[in-house]
Amino acid sequence: MKRALIITLVFNLVFFTGSGDVHTHIKGDGVKTVVIDAGHGGIDPGNLGTGRYKATEKDIALKVALKLGKYIEDNFDDVKVVYTRKTDVKIKLKDRADIANKAEADLFISIHCDAFKNRSVHGSSSFVMGKNHDDENMRVAQQENSVIFLEENYEENYEGFDPNKPETYIALTAYQNAFLNQSISLAQKIQDQFRERVNRKDRGVKQQPLYVTSRTVMPAVLVELGFLTNKEEEDFLNSDKGQSYLASAIFRAFRDYKKERESFVVNPIRNTPTANTDIDKVTSSQDTPAKENKIIAQKPEAEGEVYYSVQIVTSGLKKELIPENFNGVKGVSFYKDGGLYKYIVGKHHTLETAEALKAKLKSQGFKDAFVVAIARGKRISLDEARNLLQ
Repeated sequence: MKRALIITLVFNLVFFTGSGDVHTHIKGDGVKTVVIDAGHGGIDPGNLGTGRYKATEKDIALKVALKLGKYIEDNFDDVKVVYTRKTDVKIKLKDRADIANKAEADLFISIHCDAFKNRSVHGSSSFVMGKNHDDENMRVAQQENSVIFLEENYEENYEGFDPNKPETYIALTAYQNAFLNQSISLAQKIQDQFRERVNRKDRGVKQQPLYVTSRTVMPAVLVELGFLTNKEEEDFLNSDKGQSYLASAIFRAFRDYKKERESFVVNPIRNTPTANTDIDKVTSSQDTPAKENKIIAQKPEAEGEVYYSVQIVTSGLKKELIPENFNGVKGVSFYKDGGLYKYIVGKHHTLETAEALKAKLKSQGFKDAFVVAIARGKRISLDEARNLLQ
């Protein structure tokens, strides 16, 4: 049964993507269609919180989703917003992904609220598809995927997928690999906005095998706004102010992600000097322990140094920092964030030269490469870097 399940899901991967070309639905590097998915709905209330409010997860997710969509529609005439639901109705998990795929969307954002038996736990998280099956990730995965039991004929619709059996998650991890860098880029921006603008506890960007994000052929992020089982956070999530702040934070992350993706879509290779891709000689990942959010390199970062780099790979695995592991690219370093290893190349003091390097790296096979900014050995936003360098 396990083998049959894996074969079936891998077959579906080929069917969805067509000879492995998962970019056939992506319109260049632009973001022109976004699907906003309000989790749960109808007979599926999601988590109930502390019981002090009539509203449950499905209600809060919908309100934030509608606010987010309106912010995007009001500010971007060139973006089409598609909702998986705009009212209190039940939408199957598979249908949510189908809506996004049929719309040929460039981005999928699914909105939820978390819950935990320990009511002191609080904070916001963003999840992308991945293989990091630790206890926390599997808890959320099983929690969100278990809604399929509310659907008729779920055994047939989901081809034997059982949220309560960890082994059935194996094949799901293949689907979103092509979009992992882009998904993480948006997820990190969302977490930055939650932390810096809404004063939420940052629980980080995490990988988990979620059915709804695994079947979308585009970058996809599932956002857990906060814990309804924490009284203080539940009060915030039930308030119009809190919902507006959270929707605004996701909107700003979307805005920055869109700008990043579209900044150099036309003629990305410019007549500007491209810095040598051999940055400070890095150590083997076996020699240097990873430090959270710190760049791992043999030479220490200069005091207060700010620069742009290009992120080429994100993985739950620690790779040896040798060219053979990165299509022959030299000078790769990495930083660790949210349990993920993020591999970067280059050190530039202008965005233009970093973008030129990004174009070069894309031509070398790193199709999802994107520019990041580093200050004092930690990642910062591009806007922060621009201000500091000025």
